[in-house]
Amino acid sequence: MKVLKLSAQGLPQSWITLQDAATLYAAGDVRWELGAQVALFRGGYNARTGLQSCIGISSIIGTRGAPGINPFDLTPSLTNSKLFARDRNLCGYCGGYFHEQDLTREHITPVAGGGLNQWMNVVTACRACNHRKGPRTPEQAHMPLLYAPYVPSLWEDFILRNRRILADQMEFLLAHVPRSSRLLS
Repeated sequence: MKVLKLSAQGLPQSWITLQDAATLYAAGDVRWELGAQVALFRGGYNARTGLQSCIGISSIIGTRGAPGINPFDLTPSLTNSKLFARDRNLCGYCGGYFHEQDLTREHITPVAGGGLNQWMNVVTACRACNHRKGPRTPEQAHMPLLYAPYVPSLWEDFILRNRRILADQMEFLLAHVPRSSRLLS
């Protein structure tokens, strides 16, 4: 289980472990919290009061300080698992739904033809369509794309990079996803 760490302004920073979240709570770096309590860490007993120290961890935490960079200037890293999730495991050519192991990263403009390995030049394709298209553009191969590629937003990227998102975390992230996102359909 991961905790969604946000900046004090509410921008996603990272997915962190429960232990890392407990460290932020103990250091006084958690400014606000949302969502359900997902863990309770118990510490030692106070010699004076006899009370045990406890740290409750929420699923979403806002932390002290501002990020040193503008997160909207960052382009999400491109991985096959994120690409397949962005495209909902649908082949961009035949429209078939496939399991991840039967999919490939398909370059719209082939690398051999100067195409770059970036979000706007790749779609998900089944192995058969990828092989059929070969080192040609979709127009040259007479294989029109069924959907257009796009660069995921910061919010979409946080959804794409974690497979086990809690319901309250997903609700928070989806509330900020662009209305045109494929993740909403």
